[in-house]
Order: sequence, then C-alpha cells, then structure tokens
Amino acid sequence: MVKLVNPLYYPVAVLVGGLTLVVGVRLGNLSSLVMIPVATGVAVAGASFFKSREGEVLELDNPALEREILTVKSSALSLANQANAMRLEVQKLLTDTFQVELLTTVLMSCDRAAELPGKLDKLGVSLHHTNSLLSIEALQQQLTEVKTKLPNSSGVAKRHLNQLAESLKRNIQLAQEGEDSRLARVINIATLIQDFAGVLQKLQTRLRTSDLTDSEQINGLQLIADELNSLTENLDLVVRQ
Repeated sequence: MVKLVNPLYYPVAVLVGGLTLVVGVRLGNLSSLVMIPVATGVAVAGASFFKSREGEVLELDNPALEREILTVKSSALSLANQANAMRLEVQKLLTDTFQVELLTTVLMSCDRAAELPGKLDKLGVSLHHTNSLLSIEALQQQLTEVKTKLPNSSGVAKRHLNQLAESLKRNIQLAQEGEDSRLARVINIATLIQDFAGVLQKLQTRLRTSDLTDSEQINGLQLIADELNSLTENLDLVVRQ
C-alpha cells in the first residue's frame, strides 16, 4: 500500500507545488479550481520523492534500536551476497563423491545466510508492533533450547552455544528489570553475523589454498564448515520470532 507523505515536512516540495499553482493560473490562464488539486498533487509527489531518497526508517520507539537494526540489515545483505558468491564457488570446487558432506554443509549454511535479510525485515516489523519488553517466557524457551543442545555439542559449536546462553540470560535479566531487551537481541544478531562472515571468509580462503584431493585437508575444511553451521543455527534461534 502506498503511504502518502506530508509535503509540509519538505519545503522544496511545497515550493514546487506553489510554483505549479502560480504558473498554471497566471501564465496558463487555468482556473484555480483546477490548479489547486494539481499543485497539491505535485507537492505530495515531490514530498514522496524526497522521502524515498532518505534512509529507511522503521519508526521504532527506541532510536538506538532503530539505528542498530538498520545497520544489522545492511550487514545481513552484505553477508547474503558473500554467501551467494561462496555457494557458486564451492559448487565448482567440490565435485568429487568424498566431498559431498562438505559441499552439503556449506550449501545449507549459505542458503540460510541468503534468507537472513528477509527474516530481518520481518523482525523489524515485529519489533515495531511489540512491546519494548520481550516476553520473558519466550526468552526462557530459547535458553532452554540452547541448554538442550549443549550436552551434544563440542569444540567451537559448544563455545558458540555457551556465548548465546549468556546473552539470553542477560536479556532475561534486562526484561525482568523492565529494560528494553530488544536492543540486546539485535546486538546479539550483529555479533553472530560478524562471526559468520569471518568464518565464511576463513573457509573460502582455505578452500582456495587446500589440496581438495587430500582427505585430511577435506576433514579440516569440514570442521570449519561445521562451525559455520553452528553459527547459522544460533542465528536462526535469535532471529526467530
């Protein structure tokens, strides 16, 4: 649905509308009854144009939260582009049967990263329509999911889950104290995106420099791909509405 913009917020648009009215009435000898709606339309169209040139505005009740989520959405878009490029590259590099597990893991992570911008768009809408206090029950449910995964995890995946658990505990405490925990949630997402981008870059570099016919080196790449997958799962958990 098209959202009309108030031209009074854009003086240049009002000026153009006024000039349109003057030119039409004085020089074009047109009736003011005809030109007033035309001039108004020109002013509104001009205001809409100037509005479209501005950055995206989410109209949240917390300016810091709005700035952070716009930054995160930009990072997610960059990550999606990086993941799509990686997807094409691994499909060309990993073609042998013994590389299938590595290929599958990387492709799944890249696909989920590519979906992230759309998920964050939905999250932005959700944050706009929800109370500044996240549901403590929802946060505790997320924490329970993380704790359930911890016993079956190890290495880097376990470290990531522990970090996520600590973040969720802080969010629960913020919510219990009456603070806006949405900002902490978005910062968690930003951190995970940065981590994901770093691991993706590491994997890309290793893929280009490794002997892909060496099973030992493939196993090393698989460990990095598994780390990428664990970050993807954590991102899904935090972004999930």
